[in-house]
Amino acid sequence: MTKKKYSDEFKADAVRLYESRPEVSYSSLAADLGVARGSLKTWVHLARKKAAMARSAPEKSVDASETPEEQCVRMQAEIEQIRARNQALVAENDKLSEERDILRKATKYFAAETNW
Repeated sequence: MTKKKYSDEFKADAVRLYESRPEVSYSSLAADLGVARGSLKTWVHLARKKAAMARSAPEKSVDASETPEEQCVRMQAEIEQIRARNQALVAENDKLSEERDILRKATKYFAAETNW
């Protein structure tokens, strides 16, 4: 028996559907969705665990011992990292656009060549 792969979006939708309908059982909803009961139950338990961890996680706070100058230096370093990442993404986008254009031209060339 093959193991089916479900997208994270599908799993999240299934969990939301289960949570929004308290009268429904795991078995009936799983049958409606065409998934195994155990899979649905696992998705619900994982989602509840993740939500509990998110609620209990301490919020990120500003370090009170950090001086304004240190904050400024840290923020400038973060900005430089973001700029470097942005530059790399722009270069990758340009490369992919060029490759796409080459493939389009090749497709047109070979499509025209096959006219009998």
